[in-house]
Amino acid sequence: MTMREISYVRAIYEALREEMRRDKRVFLMGEDVELSVYGATKGLLEEFGRDRVRNTPITEAAVVGASLGASLVGVRPVVDLMQGNFLYVAMDQFANQAAKARYMFGEQITFPVVYMAATGAFESAGAQHSDSPHPMFMNVGGLKVVMPSTPYDARGLLRSAFKDLNPVLILEHKLLYGSASPGGKAVTAVDKFARWMTPAPEEDYELPFGVADVKRSGSDLTIVATSFMVHRCLKITAELEQREGIHIEVVDPRTIVPLDIEAICRSVSRTGRCLIVAEETGFAGVSAEIAAQVSERAFDYLDAPVMRVNAMPTPIPFNYGCEAHVLPSEERILQAIRALLR
Repeated sequence: MTMREISYVRAIYEALREEMRRDKRVFLMGEDVELSVYGATKGLLEEFGRDRVRNTPITEAAVVGASLGASLVGVRPVVDLMQGNFLYVAMDQFANQAAKARYMFGEQITFPVVYMAATGAFESAGAQHSDSPHPMFMNVGGLKVVMPSTPYDARGLLRSAFKDLNPVLILEHKLLYGSASPGGKAVTAVDKFARWMTPAPEEDYELPFGVADVKRSGSDLTIVATSFMVHRCLKITAELEQREGIHIEVVDPRTIVPLDIEAICRSVSRTGRCLIVAEETGFAGVSAEIAAQVSERAFDYLDAPVMRVNAMPTPIPFNYGCEAHVLPSEERILQAIRALLR
């Protein structure tokens, strides 16, 4: 395969464009998809026209409901709901309709809808635009939840989502969006915060759901990290290895429903220690679930209790200093690593 450096937003754009070219049933709908606030849908309107790229009113419940109706008549909607916090407005449509519909119809019909939303704190975006809502959707049976941390993962997982016959929710951290739009111009202020460029094939490829990825190999400790926190942990572990010779393994689940707990436990069985770093608050979230399952399945291999680093249980503050204090910081992650290796 031909490899090149690619940004997160470019990866999403390419996956969308490829599938829309391949399958005329696929169409894009959502809030400001024509304007493309983060850049991933920019240029699709010009190529595919307004019949297949449709701006919607700012009414998330109606948008999610309409996407289900559309899927029933044989088309393949991709729904961009823009902000993760906006998913709350459509919770009934997600939990009572999208996730349950195939079961309620006895699997006689399918509901292949891909939902996308930008989540996570984004430098003073405020409490109503900074949540990580994935724990709520983990508990909705029938819904797959995907959290890619790299451009390579984003493109491959999105390609797999198009082939799934069930609703798939893809949550993209705002700080991971790349530095340029498909046209080469800066997208938004996101540009100054993250330039996560990684190699990815030019050719088409898919990544299966439920398969974790070891982003960094190590023998002293396993860190399980999700989304943007993968990069924060990779930075810390690279510095620790260079300065102190500490070798830490970083495992990225990539999808949290389904969750590759077997890969996580294999890593913990080798290292004997487990730290979970996730941006949601610790109560009843993905970190709590991983901690519980590691304790159940790999208890005999543990040389220390499982530890977690999460956001504090409070709305994300607007003030930048307070926001940084609430989120999992490098300092808090490092403290947890020290405690586990003590």
